[in-house]
Amino acid sequence: MFFDEKYSGRKYILADKTYEEAPIVFFGLPMDYTVSFRPGSRFGPNRIREASIGLEEYSIHQDRSLEDISVHDAGDMLLPFGNAAKSLEQMRTYAGQLYRDGKFPLAAGGEHLVSWPLIQAAHAEYPDLILIHIDAHADLREEYEGETLSHSTPVRKACGLLGPENVYSFGIRSGMKEEFDYARESGMHLSLFDVKKPLQRVLPSLQGKNVYVTIDIDVLDPAYAPGTGTPEAGGITSRELLEAIGLIADADMTVVGADLVEVAPAYDPAEQTSVAAAKFLREMMLGFPKDRECR
Repeated sequence: MFFDEKYSGRKYILADKTYEEAPIVFFGLPMDYTVSFRPGSRFGPNRIREASIGLEEYSIHQDRSLEDISVHDAGDMLLPFGNAAKSLEQMRTYAGQLYRDGKFPLAAGGEHLVSWPLIQAAHAEYPDLILIHIDAHADLREEYEGETLSHSTPVRKACGLLGPENVYSFGIRSGMKEEFDYARESGMHLSLFDVKKPLQRVLPSLQGKNVYVTIDIDVLDPAYAPGTGTPEAGGITSRELLEAIGLIADADMTVVGADLVEVAPAYDPAEQTSVAAAKFLREMMLGFPKDRECR
């Protein structure tokens, strides 16, 4: 059993449909076992749900409303605390079940390592998968202090699975020299600092492709998102990220799954990070799942 079937707490706004009737399944991945700086992102999904109550159902960005789609909030996965390998296995199994059931998976983390099993499940369903990765950090390490299961490794793992030429990273402004050397030598696509303009240049080449999107909230400058585990100065604005999500939503490609990770509420008493994340997720729900009967 992956979820507490008796859970009756807060759900994301209007994500009140049953699993059977909803093409979009939203779920939380409360894992922060491998973080290298500030823990606490395990509490991100629930705080995002609480923040969503302040949202309008209608998006002026897309001229659509959450009332127009059907979303099931499955709650947070019940993970074996401290056991990263088993937790990732459970996530991969659940995501695989969503694909077999014809659902669109949309997850909230949790640390960025939780994206790895979701990418694996998406690749099993779509072998030609492209990854769009929006983040402050390259996440291209092979290991962190001897540990290969680390929040600093998921994009390197994705390069090994998908092929580096099928991985596109945007907004990157932090990493080891070896990570940037790998990006340059491997043929992956890595854009520094900015998101919107390089994304605009790349999207025409992804026409007709199957794409998974992962967004780390720390791509935002800490002025906009202080509540995250590894904040990095010099980031983008909330507006630029909203515009980037809109570009992806409007592009002629098929987004097959997505996640937003690394909201750590304890470091943001004003809750601006959770409020922003809730809005980004609304835009992702409304704009990404083109290929399912949910529009």
